[in-house]
Amino acid sequence: MGDLGAWWAEGERRRLSFAGGDWTVFRARLGTGPVMTLLHGFPSSSHDWAKAAPQLAASHTVLAPDFLGFGASEKPTDHAYSLHEQADLVEALWAAEGVSETVLVAHDYGVSVAQELLARAGEGSPAVELRGAHFMNGGLYPELHRPQPLQTALLDPEQGPQISQLVTEELFVAGLAPTFAPGYDATGDSADIWTATSNDGGERIGHLLIHYISDRERHGERWTGALEATAVPLGFVWGMLDPVSGAHMAERITERLPDAPFAAMADVAHWPPLEAPDRVLAALLG
Repeated sequence: MGDLGAWWAEGERRRLSFAGGDWTVFRARLGTGPVMTLLHGFPSSSHDWAKAAPQLAASHTVLAPDFLGFGASEKPTDHAYSLHEQADLVEALWAAEGVSETVLVAHDYGVSVAQELLARAGEGSPAVELRGAHFMNGGLYPELHRPQPLQTALLDPEQGPQISQLVTEELFVAGLAPTFAPGYDATGDSADIWTATSNDGGERIGHLLIHYISDRERHGERWTGALEATAVPLGFVWGMLDPVSGAHMAERITERLPDAPFAAMADVAHWPPLEAPDRVLAALLG
């Protein structure tokens, strides 16, 4: 199931209505049982979960979408992407798939989408009951998030569009390299992330997708408040070597949420589902 082509072939592209539009969204669906919804990170896709999905599907219905602008989902080139819109996508997918309750599992970019869904749950708005939420290496506390240099450059209104037009696989993979643990062979994973990103010219919209960082700054109080106040059971699986949201983020999480289960992986960096899928599975299923 690790092969990207097979992942796409076994999934489905669905037409969904959300955020005032109709969009084509890819989703993988595997297994039967209680639903587990997997939310991916930036700049990758649902394929990040492919190493863990078969084992999860042995006891769960696994639902893993590509967010709008990512992977095999539609990638509008003149669009104001937002994390709120991606939360709308998840709710629209749940409605289309007949989901009434689910556990959330979120990584990186996806943690902010999950936080918005927690906020909505606290307001009584989603029709889907959240049975639990597991978080992996993401900017849960935006002021602690440390973007990589390429991300910072993409945010610049002048440099960003130029970088999107000029980025190559070589530059892209080089930008990913520091986010993997030393000694981990990320060759195959990096190639898959590039293939998913560049599908349908998606590498040219990086400067549009990167505005999730600004979203986090604007809505950080709402999202951290939802995380700390929710009645939904929480768990954390964290790569401590992550230069973006690693040990420094973990310290804040354990300080603010001391009773939540926290699996610290000392030898893993930003990508637990890729670098340590067996330990991710143990945390999710244990």
